[in-house]
Amino acid sequence: MNDIFNPPLPETEFTKTYWDGIVGSADSLVLAQAAAQAEGPLLLICDNNETVERCLREIAYFNAGIGDTGVYVLPDWETLPYDSFSPHQDIISDRLATLFNLPKLERGVVVTSITSLMHQLPPRQYISANSLDLTVGQSVSIAEMRAQMLLAGYQVVEAVMEHGEFAVRGSIIDIFPMGTELPLRIDLFDDVIDSIRRFDPETQRSAAQVKKIRLLPGREYPMDEAGISQFRGRFRELFDVDLRQCPIYQDVSSGLSSPGLEYYLNVFFDRLDSLFDFLPETTTICNIGDIRAAGEAFWKDIQARYEDRRFDRYRPILSPDQVFIAVNDIFRRLKSYRQIEFKQHPQASHFATLSLPDLASNSRLAHPFLSLQEFIASKPGRILLCAEPAGRRETLLELFRQIEINPVPFEHWQDFISSDAALGLTIAQIDRALWLQEENLLLITEAQIFEERIAQRRRRKRTQSNTDFIIKSLTELHVDDAVVHLEHGVGRYRGLQTITTDGETTEFLTLEYANGSKLYVPVSALHLISRYSGADQDTAPLNTLGTEQWQKTKRKAAEKIRDVAAELLDIYAQREARKGFQYRVVQEDYDKFAASFPFEETADQENAIAAVIDDMSSTRPMDRLVCGDVGFGKTEVAMRAAFIAVQNSKQVAMLVPTTLLAQQHFESLQDRFADSPVRVDVLSRFKSASDQAATIEKVKAGKIDILIGTHKLLHGEIDYSNLGLLIIDEEHRFGVRQKDKLKALRANVDILTLTATPIPRTLNMALSSVRDLSLIVTPPAKRLSVKTFVRESQESLIKEAISRELLRGGQVFYLHNEVKSIDRAAEELRELVPQARICVAHGQMPERELEKVMADFYHKRYNILVCTTIIETGIDIPSANTII
Repeated sequence: MNDIFNPPLPETEFTKTYWDGIVGSADSLVLAQAAAQAEGPLLLICDNNETVERCLREIAYFNAGIGDTGVYVLPDWETLPYDSFSPHQDIISDRLATLFNLPKLERGVVVTSITSLMHQLPPRQYISANSLDLTVGQSVSIAEMRAQMLLAGYQVVEAVMEHGEFAVRGSIIDIFPMGTELPLRIDLFDDVIDSIRRFDPETQRSAAQVKKIRLLPGREYPMDEAGISQFRGRFRELFDVDLRQCPIYQDVSSGLSSPGLEYYLNVFFDRLDSLFDFLPETTTICNIGDIRAAGEAFWKDIQARYEDRRFDRYRPILSPDQVFIAVNDIFRRLKSYRQIEFKQHPQASHFATLSLPDLASNSRLAHPFLSLQEFIASKPGRILLCAEPAGRRETLLELFRQIEINPVPFEHWQDFISSDAALGLTIAQIDRALWLQEENLLLITEAQIFEERIAQRRRRKRTQSNTDFIIKSLTELHVDDAVVHLEHGVGRYRGLQTITTDGETTEFLTLEYANGSKLYVPVSALHLISRYSGADQDTAPLNTLGTEQWQKTKRKAAEKIRDVAAELLDIYAQREARKGFQYRVVQEDYDKFAASFPFEETADQENAIAAVIDDMSSTRPMDRLVCGDVGFGKTEVAMRAAFIAVQNSKQVAMLVPTTLLAQQHFESLQDRFADSPVRVDVLSRFKSASDQAATIEKVKAGKIDILIGTHKLLHGEIDYSNLGLLIIDEEHRFGVRQKDKLKALRANVDILTLTATPIPRTLNMALSSVRDLSLIVTPPAKRLSVKTFVRESQESLIKEAISRELLRGGQVFYLHNEVKSIDRAAEELRELVPQARICVAHGQMPERELEKVMADFYHKRYNILVCTTIIETGIDIPSANTII
């Protein structure tokens, strides 16, 4: 048996070492140890991007504290071959940082995928020659530096938030260099750098000082005068097309970086390099997974997409051998390096690692953690328990103490193995367990103890949102914004202007009104100006100066405000005067229900849940607005509130705007409450009249705990046995009559409103503390930002968008908001994408048929839904990622 902490390594070039007996996360541990002992850097080639992410997390954890070995990544572009989209700036940043550091890297781990390795790269000297070092005390010219950053591919912005951006304000230059974790603020005194500080892009506040920084190029290709000239000349040589009809040629000629330009590197340079040209001679290379099969599949995809696009006269493309490296060429180059392969082989070095038995908890048992307790009691060795997010450690410590498991907290793996503790607890995003038989060491992760949780990963700290700043950002003022002057009404802000009167120079805001009239407002009177809050800034109705128009508008608004205010004050006075029901939380039952939530709560979710519990535990009736984007977890907040209400023998009504949403919530709540005696039902047009009548009778008799439905829930025929909580989903979707009925209910029951788009009055009441407000603005794990593209309708574009989604096993909403032609649209799609399974849904379909179609689409029997705007009220299809 071999020592995993001292693994055998290949000693010379052209040699290969085999390792076997590696189970679980032991592969990442042995690679971390190998990197610390190897003569040069270790390049890890993975079969896919998921393996890259896993290895990065695990190796970084095991690597901490065992030397000066860093962990680097050369990420995949995450675009399709010959794509017309460019990679995200964060991806380019990581790639450039790794490529810059790699040639002089003496020790460390570089993780990449076979698809990344197959891309040709810019010449090695391009990155080093186009990098700039700046130090405190250095003389610089702001004008020259600005020009240099623009040529390097950095973009000018007002506030720096992303990699590759910079801003100049007086003697201060903010820049987010490629390859850095945080942006930097350069403060100049005359033409000398006085200080360089890191700063938080979310708050824009300065932090720690640094003495020296390096500015890497902003792209993998040059956009300076020489680069553009090279591109134009090579493009004319390579492609026989009408250049006037070629947007990518015209864009680059104008100095614009066209999307997808990364696939034209060969046009910018006389020759390209591969990753092998960046590697030191002492590099050791290791493969994870079947990289040959993955590479061959990628090469087939490259060739197929090339054949589809090779005759495009508007966007001509390079042949595969000019952009990519063939799989056989990759393996030929690999042979010249020291290699490690995880494989059974007669000469393999064997490691004694084992798989763990099933230790999963079972909440249905009297002792849910019995398997874990018995395993620990059997003393298989020293055990380190692993919590994923930092916030879970204290929760797990308390949970384990209740079952007499008392682990000692450790920050790193090295801290634990160098101690004599029998049982420890650490924080790491590791999914797979580890059991080293010879060393009697075990690592047990949350995935082994609980149902698998999704790790919370963030690119940078800026995703940890601060709701205070979201509110404050509404007060920003930009040129051409519509604004409201307290005395003169709606005008348009045209910027600042300096005016001299009576020998005094003062700065004024210039406001333009109807008929081109101008009003100059001194900056000292800024308190008279507010942002226009109408729906469309561009078409804001400008008032006419010198007329009574604005005063009449104000009087009408004041009268309406008084009427609404009187009504609301009466309702809320009743709420304050009445003593509400004070809910009691049975902690053990609540904790069990909360633990069955299959995801990790975000910080905002936890705050909203805590606020709701506080409201329900007080004597004042709750009226809370929970505001958050679609898919951010508002429904789980409502489920927690519903559970507490039912535990206190109260009924819950959940009001939703559409029948489809009612059915979806019904299925979600049924699944969520499946392990409890809570009775959930729904009132909708999907039910027959007799079934609806039976449901109403059960509600009256108290035999239903949670009732979900549309405005039918507000009908007088429904007599609730003991209604305690009303949950309203998307209040703005209800009409005036329904809202009048809601007003009457508000004085008597607890109200929880969920919305992604609050109506102005609702939001204003929340912000002015008439109603309580919780914001959920942190996206859940693996939630990506929505990308919106507006393009002229083309069959090829539609086919590509659908194929891209179907390729990753997803589903597509195809929105066609005309019922009479929707079937024809579906038929055209069937001809365009014959491999797709297509169904149709619209509001004029019979209820049963619509219900069946939506159920079939939800269960992935179809992968394209051609539909009207019936889907706009938050229908949740987890695998539907594309809307056309």
